[in-house]
Amino acid sequence: MNNQPGEEAFLQLIQENRGIIFKICNAYCADMTIGEDLAQEIIYHLWKSQQRFDNSYKFSTWMYRVALNVAISFYRKEKKSAPTISLAEHDTEIEDKAEQQESDANSQLLEQFINELKPLDRALMLLYIDGKAHSEIAEILGITETNTSTKINRIKNHLKQKVSGIKE
Repeated sequence: MNNQPGEEAFLQLIQENRGIIFKICNAYCADMTIGEDLAQEIIYHLWKSQQRFDNSYKFSTWMYRVALNVAISFYRKEKKSAPTISLAEHDTEIEDKAEQQESDANSQLLEQFINELKPLDRALMLLYIDGKAHSEIAEILGITETNTSTKINRIKNHLKQKVSGIKE
């Protein structure tokens, strides 16, 4: 690890980037209690692996990678509850109430379809919706940028087909 931060600095970095943990917990846990367990597990793994953090990379990228790996492992162990992903922060304001209701229904439908994806695909779409660049998504997930772009396009096409199948 290059220029390893001290304990207080490391805790401060986790605190500053805690939104990442919340997003991932919401994406992989339907039950708030299980989500809290997952958040604790993520923080534990971040703490345990802090020696492997390399300051030449963005802390948030490393944190996403650790958190997603923990969440995917946790999800595989805890398949009892259906995973959810909150897209509420990505909704846009629409003046017309009818359009807003349709948009809400579409967001819920998209959320449902994303929740049905495999864990890696769900993680990929979570990062994509969060506005991460393909190169950063690739680094976080440990896949190539080309593979990232291909997977995103395939998933988007799959989701479009599912939505259009419902609307017909």
